[in-house]
Amino acid sequence: MQLAKHRRRPRLELKDPPHPDNLHALYRETEDPVERARWHALWLLATGHPIPQVAKILGYSERWVRTVIHRYNQGGLRAMADLRHRNKGKPPLLPPEVQEAFRQALQAPHPRDGLWTIRNAAEWLSERLGREVDPRRAWSWMRRLGFAPLRPRPRHRERDLEAGEEFKKSSS
Repeated sequence: MQLAKHRRRPRLELKDPPHPDNLHALYRETEDPVERARWHALWLLATGHPIPQVAKILGYSERWVRTVIHRYNQGGLRAMADLRHRNKGKPPLLPPEVQEAFRQALQAPHPRDGLWTIRNAAEWLSERLGREVDPRRAWSWMRRLGFAPLRPRPRHRERDLEAGEEFKKSSS
């Protein structure tokens, strides 16, 4: 019985790398930190540093460095620039036009009872967005827009109004 020999992967190298000075200039001029790391990796590789050392210098994994090399080999310098900002993130929970409408609504008295409570704000947002909005989320949007929810001071249900007036008169 004959055993199969272990075959090593071919060494991964940059194909037709530009002059290291050009890569260094791209690395130094770029303001985007992610793109800067890519150019830095290419510059180090072009100057003869091995992949593990580049990964250690930059604080990335060897896999990340290999991905950068593969992308460069497939698309050249243009491929490195096209990688910028692919992940735009989630859209905001409150679109800008709804934010502005909410700000305008908060500046006027609430239509039902004149006070913007957290529950009133959550109902208003639920109607505009077409989905349920948690009162805590409404509160955070009110705070983000610079408003505080208003509610009357709590009053005791069994208070004596006459005794309160009498107290005010006697204490002044």
